[in-house]
Amino acid sequence: MRLHYIQHVHFETPANIFRWAEKKNYTISGTKLFLGEKLPPLEQFDFLIVMGGPMGVYDEDKFPWLTQEKKFIEQCIKADKKILGICLGAQLIADVLGARVYKNSHKEIGWFPVYLTEEGKKSQSFKGFPREFTAFHWHGDTFEVPKGAVHTAFSEGCKNQSFEYNKGESSRTPVSP
Repeated sequence: MRLHYIQHVHFETPANIFRWAEKKNYTISGTKLFLGEKLPPLEQFDFLIVMGGPMGVYDEDKFPWLTQEKKFIEQCIKADKKILGICLGAQLIADVLGARVYKNSHKEIGWFPVYLTEEGKKSQSFKGFPREFTAFHWHGDTFEVPKGAVHTAFSEGCKNQSFEYNKGESSRTPVSP
């Protein structure tokens, strides 16, 4: 499996994803948009990981590469690539799928429990996860679950922590607004 990640800022790296990929003998490449790096051709990877960042999906005026990134994510969805979106990544995928991304009623910052929905408990993406687990949160935006997607996790501070969208046989699980 060939993984490719998109990084928005220097401090939001794939971290443990690197270790996971190494254990699986997956190759991993990346695009650091904050350095002006170019996105790769779709043929060069099988699985896209879209990392987080402090900007919002609506900040194209400050971060013009967001427009190009959204088009790239849309192409990946149409090409039936596996996609994992983390934080901003999940928001970008939700936006591309036509869901509203907006300011949450309050910021969620710190270590808090996340709960799987009934659909999340059945999901292959969350296989092996406990029904409740503690995760680190640092976000002020959230999203609506896109049409055709399944709501898979929530927290007390943010009702839409993750969703799963399937087109064909590939699975995309954007997580954590």
